[in-house]
Amino acid sequence: MNYLQGLPHFLGYLIGALILLGAFMYCYSRITPHKEWLLIRQGNAAAATAYGGSILGFTLPLYSAMANSISFIDFLLWGVIAFGVQLATFFGLKVMLKSQGESLSTHISEGHMAYGILVGSICIAVGLLNAASMTW
Repeated sequence: MNYLQGLPHFLGYLIGALILLGAFMYCYSRITPHKEWLLIRQGNAAAATAYGGSILGFTLPLYSAMANSISFIDFLLWGVIAFGVQLATFFGLKVMLKSQGESLSTHISEGHMAYGILVGSICIAVGLLNAASMTW
């Protein structure tokens, strides 16, 4: 019977992480100018690559927060910070490209894979740095 003592904590952290992930996916897809789900349904690989990279980029620090937190509330707070960092990454990249006369959303919407790979890679890289920063 002692084998399942940690089950309530496991379920709490898992459900909390899934809620944060779902909220991130929803918010990210709503605040980006291009419509990820519509583009993905149309077979736009650039949108799928960029969106997938952002999901992984958020999940990496979420994992780190879960593994290193001292309490459930601590985990949630660091998860929210990871959420903000990942959104800021997209907007920072968007602003940088706009300053060069390019529209990130237009490139993604038009299916330019190079931009999808770029966004996805940067999101994962920032997620790894964010995760490493949470190992105190």
